[in-house]
Amino acid sequence: MRRPALPAEAIVRHVVTFGRVLREAGLEVGPGRVADALQALDALGIDRRDDVYWALQATLVARQEDLEAFDRAFDAWFLGAVAAAPLRPRPDRDGQARSRGHADPAAGGAGDADGSRSDEVTLGWSAHEVLRRRDFGAMSAAELAAARRLLPRLAEVRPRRMSRRLRAHPRGRSLDLRRVTRRSLATGGEPLERVYRRRVEVPRRLVVLCDISGSMQAYTRALLLFLQGAAAARHVEVFAFGTRLTRLTPALRTRDPDRALARAADVVVDWAGGTLIGASVKTFNDEWGRRALTRGAVVVVASDGWERQDPELLGCEMARLRRAAYAVVWVSPLTGDAAYEPVGAGMRAALPHVDRFLAGHNIASLEELASVLAGIERRHIT
Repeated sequence: MRRPALPAEAIVRHVVTFGRVLREAGLEVGPGRVADALQALDALGIDRRDDVYWALQATLVARQEDLEAFDRAFDAWFLGAVAAAPLRPRPDRDGQARSRGHADPAAGGAGDADGSRSDEVTLGWSAHEVLRRRDFGAMSAAELAAARRLLPRLAEVRPRRMSRRLRAHPRGRSLDLRRVTRRSLATGGEPLERVYRRRVEVPRRLVVLCDISGSMQAYTRALLLFLQGAAAARHVEVFAFGTRLTRLTPALRTRDPDRALARAADVVVDWAGGTLIGASVKTFNDEWGRRALTRGAVVVVASDGWERQDPELLGCEMARLRRAAYAVVWVSPLTGDAAYEPVGAGMRAALPHVDRFLAGHNIASLEELASVLAGIERRHIT
C-alpha cells in the first residue's frame, strides 16, 4: 500500500536542516545546493530510499573526499545510526545499484504519515552532534576513533594575512608592466592584453605549543590528532612540552595518524610527566625565537596552565613571546567546565599576555578554535 505523501513544508524543513548538518560536517552546502536537492526530490519522489539517497548525494556533494562524511551524516540523520555508515554501493555490470540499508525517509526518517502528526517532522538523532559535544576525557575508544576522522579536517583552517608582494589578480588595480611587456612580444610589441596585480591573502605562520604533561593526559591524544592535521601544511610548527621542549613537526608530518602518534611518542622523553611551562616557553624563545619563527606568527598554547615553577618566569616569557608574535591564543581543556575559573598562579601570570582564551575539551571547542584562527583580524601592511 502506498504511503501518504508528506506535507511539502515538512520535506523542505527536513532537507534544509540536513543541509545544516552537512555544513557542520565540513561540506560546502549553500542555499543553491539545497534548492537543487528539493527539485531533485520533487522529480523523483520520496517513495524509494535509494532515490532519496542518490538525489541528495548528487546535489549536496561536490567533492570526492566529502562522500564519506555525507554517508555518515545521512545514516546518523535518517537512521539514528551510531556506527559509521556502510560503504557506498557501486553499479554492477548491468548498471543497477546495490541496495543500501537506509530507512525510508517517508516511513520514519522524515516523520509519521498519520493524521495526528501530519504537520511535524520527526528528526533522527544525530550521532555527529553528540560526538561534537562529548568531552575528550570521557570518550570511549570507539568514539575517539570516530572523532579521529573529524579532527584533521578542522586543523586545515589556517590564519591568513595579506601578502607583501603584489600578485597577478583579475581585479587588481596596479598594472603589471612586466607581464604586459612580455605578452606584447606575441602581438608585435602592441600591449593588447592588460594584466593587473594586487596583494592577496596567503597563509600566516602557525606555531603550536602543546602540553603533554600528566595533568593533560586525558586530552593529549585528541589534541595531537588535531595537530597532526595541521602539521601537514607548510609554515606550521608543532612543539610538545612537559619538563622540556620537543619539536614534533617532523614526527607528525605523515598521513597515518597512528604512525604519527607512535613517532611522537618515540621523540618525546617526558610524556605524562611534570609541567614546567615557563622553562619550556623560555627554551622556545631562546632557541626558536632567535630564528624569527614567531615573528608575525599566530602562537597557540594548549595547556591547562598548572605551573610547578615560579609563575613569574612564565609571565616574563609569555610577555616576551607576545612581543614577537602576531597573536597568542591559549587553549585550556579546563575551560569547558562552567565552574572553572583561571585562578591558578600560572594562568594568572600568562593571561595578561594572551589575546584569546578558549576551551579545548571537545570537537566543538576545536571548531571554535579553527574559527578564531580563520577570523583573526589582519593588520594593515604598509
